[in-house]
Amino acid sequence: MAKRPAESDEKELEAVKNGDRPMEIDQDEAGEFEDEFEDEFESEDEIFEAGVDGRPDEEREAEEKEHAMEVDQGTFIPGRHKLSAGETLAPDLSTYEMLHTLDAPWPCLSCDVVPDSLGSERKTYPATVYSVAGTQAARGRDKENQIMVMKMSSLSRMEKEGEDEEEDDSDDEGSDPILETKSIPMTSCTNRIRVHQAPQSTSAKPPTTLTAAMTESGQVLIHDITPHLTTFDAPGSTITPAQNKPVSTIRAHKANEGYALDWSPLVPEGQLLTGDIAGNIFKTTRTQGGGFVTDTTPFTGHQGTVEELQWSPSEKTVFASAGNDGTVKIWDARSKSRKPAVSVQVSKTDVNVLSWSHQTAHLLASGADDGEWAVWDLRQWKPSTSLSSNAKPSPIASFNFHKEQITAVEWHPTDSSIVLVCAGDNTLSLWDLAVELDDEESRDTGGVPDVPPQLLFVHYMEQVKEAHWHPQIPGAVMATGGSGFGVFKTISV
Repeated sequence: MAKRPAESDEKELEAVKNGDRPMEIDQDEAGEFEDEFEDEFESEDEIFEAGVDGRPDEEREAEEKEHAMEVDQGTFIPGRHKLSAGETLAPDLSTYEMLHTLDAPWPCLSCDVVPDSLGSERKTYPATVYSVAGTQAARGRDKENQIMVMKMSSLSRMEKEGEDEEEDDSDDEGSDPILETKSIPMTSCTNRIRVHQAPQSTSAKPPTTLTAAMTESGQVLIHDITPHLTTFDAPGSTITPAQNKPVSTIRAHKANEGYALDWSPLVPEGQLLTGDIAGNIFKTTRTQGGGFVTDTTPFTGHQGTVEELQWSPSEKTVFASAGNDGTVKIWDARSKSRKPAVSVQVSKTDVNVLSWSHQTAHLLASGADDGEWAVWDLRQWKPSTSLSSNAKPSPIASFNFHKEQITAVEWHPTDSSIVLVCAGDNTLSLWDLAVELDDEESRDTGGVPDVPPQLLFVHYMEQVKEAHWHPQIPGAVMATGGSGFGVFKTISV
């Protein structure tokens, strides 16, 4: 990540943002420009040799260099380096295959990718992404909150230097990204939002797409956003006021705010877990008729806030939870006692996030408030009754590269060794756990201290809070935070 000092001249900065050269041009002289060499060149090749503006290349490049902004080409490492006054960060665009940013009316601190019918393993451009996000409006303006149902299209590939334009696929040609939105009014901030898609009842009907939003008020609102998604691709269709209303409201948490929420990947109709700041976890099941039933007897065991919930990707009745008591617990949803089967102290600080590997079902990743994230082999975890011994399990991998709280962690949907991590240092990092250290190898990368070789990529995004891999576009990531949305794909994954 390169650093560049900001110029004091605002007009010049604006010109740079608009893609103009940072050069001083006399407008009068520019308007009367004549090619003084036009009679001296007989061939087209010779004219090209004189440069693009009629001057020798050496002269033009020297002037551009004199007026160009000063750019530090060094690598900026969050937590190790600090920006000086007036400096800003600029990404190395050669490391991205796709990079787009989009604004939101209010910060959205949680988002999710909506599966679509455009096909799997998509590698052509421009790309299209369907997604949802929940806003966090300013205090006193709660009624401006909304759930945003979005279609992002015309997401073009980065232009690479040296590519032959004639050889490029016409579908890859650069164009401005398009953001289409449908808003569902909300009266409270959304702390976490997740999507579940039930299978199609008939081939003529689209799959039912549901969102569950855990709100600041303690209520969990479930919406059917199928008609909202349909309007993007069916001209003339509209949303009725009734379709903006929740199909179910979970009130079991009463006034207790919550952050933890997860749909089961193994229950097609829909089964939802929700957790709150009082340590209660409730299970809600969607019936065959489309209604929702919440078991009012909670799962309890955390001494404080339930920060995260994750269903097992391989066992229908098993789920994991994390809390601000520093523990991760494994539960059997059939348990009549509503107590955890396994409880392990994994951190001295809050455990904020979890991700269960869909490729290797015994691996669970965790992220904590102290900036450490770790990977655990659940085969080493024993039932709570046998943890009286001093045999405390250790992570099979742990990293403290980030120096601020971990706000998101997610395994790649198809690559068993790739993990993305979001942190409070304004970065999203990509990791490859398949990279192993030999005895002779350094724990540093490229001679830079404390940068482990498993670190593939660092993406800078102000106030980034959450990110997800796109399940149908290999390597593509959607992220959200205080600065809006980002959709990107690196050359690393």
